[in-house]
Amino acid sequence: MYPTRFSVIVPSTIDEALDALSRYGEDAKILAGGHSLIPIMKLRLSSPRYLIYIGKIPGLSYIKEEAGKIHIGCMTTHAAIESSELLTIKNPLLSETASKIGDLQVRNMGTIGGSLSHADPAADYPASILALDAEIIARSKKGERIIRAGEFFKGPFTTALRSDEMLFEIRIPVLQGFFGTAYEKLVFRATDFAIVGVASLVELDKGGTITRASVALTGVGGTPIRARGVEEELIGRQANKELIAKASARASENLNPPSDIRASSEYRKAMASVMTKRALLKALERAQRRMKA
Repeated sequence: MYPTRFSVIVPSTIDEALDALSRYGEDAKILAGGHSLIPIMKLRLSSPRYLIYIGKIPGLSYIKEEAGKIHIGCMTTHAAIESSELLTIKNPLLSETASKIGDLQVRNMGTIGGSLSHADPAADYPASILALDAEIIARSKKGERIIRAGEFFKGPFTTALRSDEMLFEIRIPVLQGFFGTAYEKLVFRATDFAIVGVASLVELDKGGTITRASVALTGVGGTPIRARGVEEELIGRQANKELIAKASARASENLNPPSDIRASSEYRKAMASVMTKRALLKALERAQRRMKA
């Protein structure tokens, strides 16, 4: 199927892009790498009259550290995130997540800003962004505002972005101390969207007690879901495999996953606990490795 007729606007500055968003509102969509938007346009699930292509605007692709946070520009590709030395050292969760998105061609073209704005309920980044309590920076002609990750995803393919706003930047914390992160993804083929995906973060004190635990799931609802029950089971307790197994069993609490041609609701619910256990064990192992270093 072909998309409906549309016009392409190619701004050379961020101000020009925001002017176009302000002018055309609901009739316009931002186009970055195109790997999220173009497929649904071809299915006519989205039919914008104007595409605002921001790929010619300089300065939108970067990964840098400022004031205890890592700032990531909206046009930063999955490949750049996967290979970032700064992220690998100071917050490797996004690098690992990016490495499991699609194939090499997709990772070289797709962008983090486009993926998050698209808000596919089976996408990989949303779980990791939620687990990290990231900040989403939205920009319009009126200025900037910060949207917490927990408030950004409103439903399938729906975010808190207003019609005149674009996702400009993502900010995640610089992790310190004895921490470990992991992203585990259940798929039939390596290039698939997640049937169930789990992002995890574990921090330990010198005695091996879990001081922070953050777990978020994708593929099991209309938005990424924070596994609060799992986190409550872990925080303040001595880290071990038995505790991880007990806590992971709570990942399926209050879940009502969708059924589709790839998996039933019951299967997704069962796999939520399995994948949570795998992610947490890997994160714990990495945190303990830092303790021994």
